[in-house]
Amino acid sequence: MKKLFSLLAILGLTTFPVWAQAEESNWYTKLQAMDSGQLTLLVILGIVLGVIVLLLILMVYLMSFIAAVLRKEDPSLANQPSWWDSFKERFVTGQVDEVGGKEEKAKIMDDHSYDGITELDNFMPPWLQGVFVGTVIFAVVYFVNYSVLGIGPTGVEEYEEELRIEAVAAEVRKANMVAGIDENTVVFDESATALASGKTIFDTNCAACHASDGGGGVGPNLTDEYWIHGGSIADVFKIIKYGVVEKGMIPWQDQLSPEQMQQVSSYILAMKGTSPAVPKEPQGERYVPTFEEKAPLTDSTVVASIE
Repeated sequence: MKKLFSLLAILGLTTFPVWAQAEESNWYTKLQAMDSGQLTLLVILGIVLGVIVLLLILMVYLMSFIAAVLRKEDPSLANQPSWWDSFKERFVTGQVDEVGGKEEKAKIMDDHSYDGITELDNFMPPWLQGVFVGTVIFAVVYFVNYSVLGIGPTGVEEYEEELRIEAVAAEVRKANMVAGIDENTVVFDESATALASGKTIFDTNCAACHASDGGGGVGPNLTDEYWIHGGSIADVFKIIKYGVVEKGMIPWQDQLSPEQMQQVSSYILAMKGTSPAVPKEPQGERYVPTFEEKAPLTDSTVVASIE
C-alpha cells in the first residue's frame, strides 16, 4: 500500500501543471456560466470518476491481500517476486546487470572523457525508452500532419487566429464599456475622432439653440466659464442625457447613444475659451475645475483643428 500511495503522489505531482493551466483559463467563470443541467452532468461525471478510482484502489488492495495469503499458505511462493516488483522491473527500472571488475567496466565504458572523467554507457530504463520512442513517433506524426499533408494549422495560422479572436473580444469589451457610459463613468475624450463626432452631433442637434460656434441663442453661451448646472464633464453629460424640460432642453438619452453623448459633451467643453461671433452674456456661476478633474484644452485650436 505504501508503494501505491507513492505512485498516486507522483501522478498528482506530474498533473499539477495541468491544474495550474486550468486555473489560468478562468475555469471558475466558465463554471458559473453553466446552467443547472450542465452542472448536474458535471457532478455525476465527478462521482463516477471518484467511484472508478476507489474501485481501482480496492482492486489493488485485494490483489496485494490475496498475494500475501497465497505466500503464507505456500512457502515456496515466498521467494517469488510480487506483481509490483515484476511490473517495476519490466516497465520502470528494467533488469540491470551488475558490473563487476575493471575489464567488464572497460567494455561498456563510453569512448569520451573530459579531464580524466569518464562515464559508463549506462542502461536506459524501459520508461525512458518508451518516452524516447513516443517523442520520435510524435515528431513524425507532427511533421506529416503539418508540413506534408497540411491538415492542421501552422504556428503562424494559429497565431493569426488568436489575434482575430482577441480582436473580436476587444470589440465586445469596447462595446460593453461604451454601453456602460453614464454620468458617473463619463470622461473627457480629447481624441480627434471623438471631437469630430461631437462637432457633427452638436451641429445637427444643438446649434439651433446654442449657435454653431457655441455663443448661445435660445440656450446659454457654452464658451465662457459660467454654467447654470455645473461645468464638469459629468454635469454636461447629465444635462444632455436628462435635459431640463422646464427650460426647453429636451432629454437626448433616447436619441443619442452613451458614446455619442460623451463625444458631444467633450466637444462642448473643448469650445470653452473660444471667441464666438455674437456671444451671449454669462449665465449661472463661474465654474473652476478641481485638481483631480481632467481639464480640457481651452483655446480655439481645439475647435479649429476639427473644422
